[in-house]
Amino acid sequence: MFFKKWLGCFILDAIVFLIGSFLTGLFRYEVVWYLGAYVVTIIAAWQASNDVSAELSRLRDRAVEEKLKAEKVADATGEAAKQVVLSAQGEAKKAIAAAIEEANKWKQSLIEKSKGFPTLLKAIDHYEALRDNKVEHYLISKPYPSLKGSQVVKEESQRRRKAEYETKRAQALVEYYESIAPFLLDFKDEIIDSVDDEKYRDYDEEERLDPATLYLAKEEFRALPSVERNQKALDRFWARPKSKWMLGKLYERYVGYLYESDGYSVEYEGIIKGYEDLGRDLICQKGNDLVVIQCKNWAQFKTIHEKHIFQFFGTVFQYRDQNPGKKVRAIFYTTTKLSDLARRFSQELGIELKENFKFERAYPSIKCNISQTNGTRIYHLPFDQQYDTCKIEKEKGEFYCSTVREAEDNGFRRAFRYRGIGSV
Repeated sequence: MFFKKWLGCFILDAIVFLIGSFLTGLFRYEVVWYLGAYVVTIIAAWQASNDVSAELSRLRDRAVEEKLKAEKVADATGEAAKQVVLSAQGEAKKAIAAAIEEANKWKQSLIEKSKGFPTLLKAIDHYEALRDNKVEHYLISKPYPSLKGSQVVKEESQRRRKAEYETKRAQALVEYYESIAPFLLDFKDEIIDSVDDEKYRDYDEEERLDPATLYLAKEEFRALPSVERNQKALDRFWARPKSKWMLGKLYERYVGYLYESDGYSVEYEGIIKGYEDLGRDLICQKGNDLVVIQCKNWAQFKTIHEKHIFQFFGTVFQYRDQNPGKKVRAIFYTTTKLSDLARRFSQELGIELKENFKFERAYPSIKCNISQTNGTRIYHLPFDQQYDTCKIEKEKGEFYCSTVREAEDNGFRRAFRYRGIGSV
């Protein structure tokens, strides 16, 4: 900046000096030229310095002015920011308070739900008591009072209210247990058939140990040879209508049969442990391949929803946690289909799906097993007691077959001295 100012002033002063020198005639003296150059340089430097100082002063004033403006803006921004922060803090406190209140309500709701909504039921009971008190009061205060009638109404009302309270509480608890353990729905409205002792009246003690008596008349049981007798009992077992409980059991057996046929060792957890299986119906293992399976033999019009997937994932997670170092796969078999949301959750949770996987009635259901202790060759029918604890290992010469004739022709005899499942 200084050089540009100086150069401008120097050129202007030099022009003035030259014009003055020509007009006075002094340009003929050399000393005048030296003196003129020196003077012009000094004057140009002085003028440039003044101009630069003025410019710097102007810039300084402008900088001060801008600084004041910036401070004002900063003050205004800081105040606005402070207000925003205070407002945000206030909103955050309100949100936290609302969240805590909501959490407490939710916690209280869960506690109420897990206990059968006692507070709600007590409120209903109090309302019903007020209504009953009106009747009692009317019997006492009418023109011809009935004190005994009032007392009877009071006692009966108390019994009725207590029964209604317990009934509603039981219903609420059942619904709560079904919501956290969806597999219980499989047994809803299901009555497991009990053994009719009348069927055993004409059988001796030894004969009663054979569950084939549930499917045969006394004359048939005693007269038919073993092959025909056992085959007829098996045929009637399959022909007889099945409860939902038994249909679910047979579906688990069928899926287990498929895995045993493929060389897996299968544990029938659902059948053996019942409610304690935690939704792990089958545990199948072959080498390092470990598969946890849940089976749902449902009607075609029913749909599997996400809560069943969540419950299955939870029990598989627990199994993995209890078996560290093992690679565990989870597979869900069902005769019906899943909802779209349940299917998406299955994919995200790493659960393989086998939808619309139908039960094949024609599969070979007779287990031909060789005793590990003495090598006895024994076959088990689906209603025999040890059927589900018996494992079929192909490499040992064990197998499934379809007919009693096939089993006995291969040197196997019927399992005996065990009472069967007693239910179809």
